[in-house]
Amino acid sequence: MLISTEINKSKTSFLRGVVCSLIILTLGFLSGLSTSSEIQIWFTTIIKPSFNPPNFIFGPVWTLLYILMGISFSIIISQKPSVNRTKAITIFAVQFIFNLMWSVIFFKIHQIGWAFVEIICMWISILIMIVLFYRSQKIAGLLQIPYLLWVSFASVLNGSIYYLN
Repeated sequence: MLISTEINKSKTSFLRGVVCSLIILTLGFLSGLSTSSEIQIWFTTIIKPSFNPPNFIFGPVWTLLYILMGISFSIIISQKPSVNRTKAITIFAVQFIFNLMWSVIFFKIHQIGWAFVEIICMWISILIMIVLFYRSQKIAGLLQIPYLLWVSFASVLNGSIYYLN
């Protein structure tokens, strides 16, 4: 009976992780889709630093990061309700809104400077999220570290593009 209960918990956790990841992937995909035409038109016309990765890198990286976000978030929402859990869910929502809006600010409305300000706010909110997630479930916080590293790189890239243009 105990083994059956553990199997059911594992299935539920797995399903929750898949659902959260699919929702986050879908929202990320839609955000990217809404700005994709600007990558082919506007983005090719601006000056980029020598360390700007090829465009084909971004899709796979963001796919992996969104999956990790979904798994991490599913771990947090599975915790017992508490003030810390509520804070963690709230900061997740805040950083994710920043995440989705950055593409619009940068690619859609071509506001490179404001996108830089926004990505710094996103970076700070990701750092806070990692701390809150880690306090709740260490693995949930650790799963977000690649995201913070990528956004750190993206921040330098965004700042460099702003400087060059």
